[in-house]
Amino acid sequence: MDDWQKLYKSAKKVQNYRILSPFIEVGGVAAAVLTQNGNIYTGICIDTASSLGMCAERNAIANMLTNGESEIRKVLAITSDGKASSPCGACREFMMQLSPNGGDIEILIDYESRKTVLLKDLTPDWWGADRYKQL
Repeated sequence: MDDWQKLYKSAKKVQNYRILSPFIEVGGVAAAVLTQNGNIYTGICIDTASSLGMCAERNAIANMLTNGESEIRKVLAITSDGKASSPCGACREFMMQLSPNGGDIEILIDYESRKTVLLKDLTPDWWGADRYKQL
């Protein structure tokens, strides 16, 4: 089983769309991240009526950070139809800010063909690159 299959199965396992209240729906999107240490962390989206929710990718990253890791190798997010999805702008920005190597995170954008893209290709001319040069 390749890394993408492991990530897909991990995300699919936690994806459980449900309505929690008239204001909150969860699980429409699920994500999995593979760390530099080889661990997989998952998360689901939390959609709220007041935009206080959280994307599945950032939820998975929060899980990773809670467990003491901060370097991501690969990211996969799947929508309710099981298709891979590219991260939103907020998730892209968050991942870029995690480490100087953030741009090298590999993102799956099509599961069937295993088409990937690097985060730096989704965030060209990123505004924060100079701050990493100061380290």
